[in-house]
Amino acid sequence: MEKYMIIDGERVPFTDEKNILAVIRKAGIILPTFCYYSDLSIYGACRMCVVEDNRGGIVASCSTPPKNGMEIRTNTPQLYYHRKRILELLLAAHCRDCTTCEKNGKCKLQELANRFAIPSVRFENTNPIRPIDTSSKAIVRNPNKCILCGDCVRVCSEIQHVGAIDFAHRGSDMEISTAFGRDIADTNCVNCGQCAAVCPTGAITIKNDTHDVWQAIHSEDKRVVVQIAPAVRVAIGEAYGYEPGENTIGKLIASLRMLGVDAIFDTSVGADLTIMEESEELVESLEEEGRKFPLFTSCCPGWIRFVETKYPYLMPYVSTSKSPMQMFGAVIKEYYRKQDKKEHKETVSVAIMPCTAKKYEASREEFKKDGVPYVDYVLTSEEVIGMLKEIGIRFDRLEPEAFDMPFSIYSGAGVIFGATGGVTEAAIRRVVADKSPKALKEIEFIGVRGMEGLKECTFDLDGRKVRIGIVSGLGNADRLIQKIESGEEHFDFVEVMACAGGCVAGAGQPFARSTEKRMRAEGLYKNDKALQIKRSEENPLVDTLYSDLLKNREHELLHVHYLQKNQVSQ
Repeated sequence: MEKYMIIDGERVPFTDEKNILAVIRKAGIILPTFCYYSDLSIYGACRMCVVEDNRGGIVASCSTPPKNGMEIRTNTPQLYYHRKRILELLLAAHCRDCTTCEKNGKCKLQELANRFAIPSVRFENTNPIRPIDTSSKAIVRNPNKCILCGDCVRVCSEIQHVGAIDFAHRGSDMEISTAFGRDIADTNCVNCGQCAAVCPTGAITIKNDTHDVWQAIHSEDKRVVVQIAPAVRVAIGEAYGYEPGENTIGKLIASLRMLGVDAIFDTSVGADLTIMEESEELVESLEEEGRKFPLFTSCCPGWIRFVETKYPYLMPYVSTSKSPMQMFGAVIKEYYRKQDKKEHKETVSVAIMPCTAKKYEASREEFKKDGVPYVDYVLTSEEVIGMLKEIGIRFDRLEPEAFDMPFSIYSGAGVIFGATGGVTEAAIRRVVADKSPKALKEIEFIGVRGMEGLKECTFDLDGRKVRIGIVSGLGNADRLIQKIESGEEHFDFVEVMACAGGCVAGAGQPFARSTEKRMRAEGLYKNDKALQIKRSEENPLVDTLYSDLLKNREHELLHVHYLQKNQVSQ
């Protein structure tokens, strides 16, 4: 028997929708929300999604399950009054420097104030002005713009299992805070930026480094060299109306040349180097007798920080291979060293990343030589979008251009790093003996692909069954580690990405929900299919680097030893 609800007089069938809000959206009605995300627990604090039942009762649609025959209305005088008053009260407790806010034009509070035509706020803001926390390399916290929706708290604790922030105090004194009010940089924050991604206002934003990059571009004695992460190509076009997953890397390269950068390369080259080094570590780890823990990947700086703060004893089991960004950053600086001296210039290395944690990674002492970082600045996709809009570039009208020489050759294995499971698939392509197209196709179907938070797969390596765990989202990593520690699970290799879905879902990308994240991942696999080189070891540029610039310097330039001082005691 078909179940249905009556919504605004219309019969709407439903099946497994968990709340009234989902059924309302199914009916094509967009109810306003602040605190509702389908991936998070129900909080029901903002009350913007309230509806009226046939007896005049007011209920929150996000926290009320649908019932067969239930009759509700979504737009009544009473509901209209409530929503406008809620918005007025939120605006009254909110600073209003909208024109200079990072979220201007993308702020949910601003959007709903326009939607409900609120011309002024009648109430006085009696909140004290709280200090802005700029201590983090990745994010900026401005409590004066917080509406206490709790999205940041729930994503930090439920999805990431970090819990760096939470509600503090009661009543009108309530605020989002760190433990004991410490600066966010002095907590166990992993810099993943997912709190900034879900924040509907400008209370948590990505730390903006575009001013420094502009200065470098405009300086005649600086050579600005840019590397672009694989995941950026399938997301940045969304800001200009392209579908998620569409590869717009050629237009991005053309845009960056118009900005004035001197050379543009693909971080996929660094990913190929990472696979060469990390796969060697994998083979060596398989030969260790009585090894208790698997080899964990080291590409994700959010994951590295998570291990340092929560499981420091696992650090010896984390690959010593640098991330692709840092490997390539070291290569770039070494490549231009002699030329810089000859031309009396300084090479400024800029990385365009989908990730906020990369900003923190670039600042670490382990990734500096004589105090100079291998990567000087990290810009997120969103920051680059802002730079392009700043000078009026018509992204959609540009003709695609190609990467610069000599680092313009990369493999499909390097490209798929941006999706969860991509590192594992690239490593398997490298270590298996069968290099045929058929074997390549078979690897796709052993369980490495898909957007699930936890995947398992097994492949045969010289007669040995190698078991691999693939994790995205630090909460899933936390659960997997506990299973490994208890002996419930055994893996030989574990890939971890801090953001659910992998780098395509990084906090520095245009905001996306599950469907868009999946489309981005599919875009990377589509790009992989279009490339002639499928495996990292087949990249001729990699051979050239090992025989020339990296010769006898592989450990110095491609590996890292993390310092104990970066660990935070709990």
